[in-house]
Amino acid sequence: MHIPHLAQAIMVVMALTGWFLTMPAPVAAQGEPFIPTTLDGVVVQISFTDQDDLQRLVAQFDVWRVDHATKQATLWVTKKELRRLQTQTRQIIVDQKATSDLLAAQTAAQTSANTGGIPGYACYRTVEETYASMAQLAQEFPALVREVVLGESWEFQRSSGATGYKIPGVVLTNQATPGSKPVFFLMAAIHAREYTTAETAMRFAERLVRSYGVDADATWLLDYTEIHVVPQANPDGRKRAEGGLLWRKNTNNDLCGFDPMSYGVDLNRNSSFKWGQCTGVNCSSADACSIVYRGAGAASEPEVQALEAYMRTIFSDARGPLNSDAAPADASGLMISLHSYFPKILFPWGWTQTPAPNGVALQTLARKFGYYTGYPACQSGAPGCIYMTDGTTDDFAYGELGVAAFTFELGNAFFEPCATFESSIITPTLVSLTYAAKAAILPYRAPSGPEVIDVSLSISGVIAPGQIVTLTATADDSRFYSGGYGVEPVQPIQAMRYSVGQPGWITGTVTTPMTPTDGAFTTPVESAFALIDTQSWAKGQHIIFVDAQDADNVWGAPTAIFLTIGERRYLPFVLGGERLDDE
Repeated sequence: MHIPHLAQAIMVVMALTGWFLTMPAPVAAQGEPFIPTTLDGVVVQISFTDQDDLQRLVAQFDVWRVDHATKQATLWVTKKELRRLQTQTRQIIVDQKATSDLLAAQTAAQTSANTGGIPGYACYRTVEETYASMAQLAQEFPALVREVVLGESWEFQRSSGATGYKIPGVVLTNQATPGSKPVFFLMAAIHAREYTTAETAMRFAERLVRSYGVDADATWLLDYTEIHVVPQANPDGRKRAEGGLLWRKNTNNDLCGFDPMSYGVDLNRNSSFKWGQCTGVNCSSADACSIVYRGAGAASEPEVQALEAYMRTIFSDARGPLNSDAAPADASGLMISLHSYFPKILFPWGWTQTPAPNGVALQTLARKFGYYTGYPACQSGAPGCIYMTDGTTDDFAYGELGVAAFTFELGNAFFEPCATFESSIITPTLVSLTYAAKAAILPYRAPSGPEVIDVSLSISGVIAPGQIVTLTATADDSRFYSGGYGVEPVQPIQAMRYSVGQPGWITGTVTTPMTPTDGAFTTPVESAFALIDTQSWAKGQHIIFVDAQDADNVWGAPTAIFLTIGERRYLPFVLGGERLDDE
């Protein structure tokens, strides 16, 4: 046959069999796709027709991200899986760059000298280094940090501690401050290969504690909030991923033991709430070798058992048993699970397309997080967001306990380059997590209220007793970002106030109104001031809280600033017989 006719015939066969494959060089004979010799697979872009079709892909393959606008999904597929996809009517484009980048990342992790951090990725601590950092933080700051052990990994239990890991966490709070405190629970790395997550959680804990007494917001958060951080929720799996493997699950090899690269349980499909119960479609898999294998039973895995038991201990149950039961608007407590990659802020439900009973409030807080990170915010199970999921930790936290729960999907790679992590991911994420801690007192109400920014005092440094200081601040009710998933309503500012020593939400706190700079509160962004007379103030460091109320009568989360009263200082000379204050 003439060669052009042969090529045309091959294209027809490919179209009829559903293998329309755009292949980068190098290409093997007869249309075999490019596959690096050290990888048994490739990254591909693959078409889907609708949400149900996408769910079929999710239940069978390793889907990394989804573009609903173009109806294209990014998948990692083995050579065997790629041949299976050839039988389906889809467009398949092999992403040579992404595949080559992955090969380079795996090579770096497997060949680099381990002089600190994950080999080839020095910015990310190993499991052992993370555990050592938690212990060190508790040792350095015993009044602020307490270590806890949630439970044990699958390997630890199977080997009676000979291998595997315990699952530790840290509780951050000023233990000298009495009373009930709202709880913020931050967990990370339940999917082992997601490098950015554990490091982000650890840095959040370190930044908060080391800023105590230096940064006013960090100080009041530790005084009036209880923050629980679990950086390594899947340590067995993470240890395998540190070797450059795309390991997602735990390492339970009781099933699928014949495949050394596919065993384990997806811990974020194993939670007891709605385990295997997506509405109308398959969200997880009963196939023990699947990347989204949900386990032999609900909460069958020790890692999930530990997380669920711990959350039940630190949170009270604020939601009824029915799917339609909402948590009360004044419920406290917030939970975030850090994941990567596919930049998005996700909130329940994942198991159904129906909005959660507290869906509007969850959406508002998600859009607040989106403002800081620049990530789109959407309900994970809703059409056009990502895809439906069941047995997830955020659905458990909200569904079982009524806790405002979210998933952060960070960055654009599982093995995110350190330069990208340091330059564009860590800082906005830490700012967002700080706001999360602020909102933990009233997560279903406070985020819809104004945010206070640009708090300042007219005199910097130490202030002499009796001086009058001008406090200024700006209230902004519009700091939201949805990324195209709707528009958050905003309201004019109605009031601004300050309190000294403790936040305004505490019963009995004396608050003082602030005066609008332009004479009236009329717009969603307003500045205000107050004159503070320090005549009767004791020497030392004082903390001033500022919060604002919108036209819906919602007070937002406060922002704080330090005011320090010290000795009056004088110049070493007199002018006209009178000493001059050295200000």
